[in-house]
Amino acid sequence: MTVEIAVRMLAGAMILLSLALAHWASPYWLLLTAFVGLNLLQSAFTNWCPAMTIFRWLGLRDSISK
Repeated sequence: MTVEIAVRMLAGAMILLSLALAHWASPYWLLLTAFVGLNLLQSAFTNWCPAMTIFRWLGLRDSISK
């Protein structure tokens, strides 16, 4: 698994989790959804997000450019 795939998986899981929590617990969980979305948007422009650093530290490799 690469860092990029792990970031996408984490973002998708956090969005689904926050939507479920907003439905069953409190609508304030939608703030987590907004944070994840904003983080994905900024990472599109900067090619960096905090999760990438953590996944690299855990030993995941970067994707191989063709």
